[in-house]
Amino acid sequence: MNEKDALEITTDNDVTVITFNATSISGLEGLEVVSRAISDFVSQNYPRKILFDFERVKFFSSQTLGLLLDVWRRVKEYQGCIAISGINPQLHRVFKITNLDKIFPFYPDRQSAVRQMA
Repeated sequence: MNEKDALEITTDNDVTVITFNATSISGLEGLEVVSRAISDFVSQNYPRKILFDFERVKFFSSQTLGLLLDVWRRVKEYQGCIAISGINPQLHRVFKITNLDKIFPFYPDRQSAVRQMA
């Protein structure tokens, strides 16, 4: 899996939107590609508002939660914020079980999230 197939990073109304293009975020190679792309982007651009769009995602491994937490810690250092949109109910349960729903705000879709964050 290459970076272009895995995700897309765009800006919408001053919000950095990271859209996962794959239906599954798992496997060492896939996670490595996604992690490296997101980490490099955050290190180079210091985005203040990041929205992770999970609309296409049907499955992710637990390492994805670690990636989100790592990005959250990094942007928190410069008063940035992170939100999640478009996540299906089964995957949202994972956030509830791990209490990460208390850290990340969730929005039903990209448009409502960008509106609230902008």
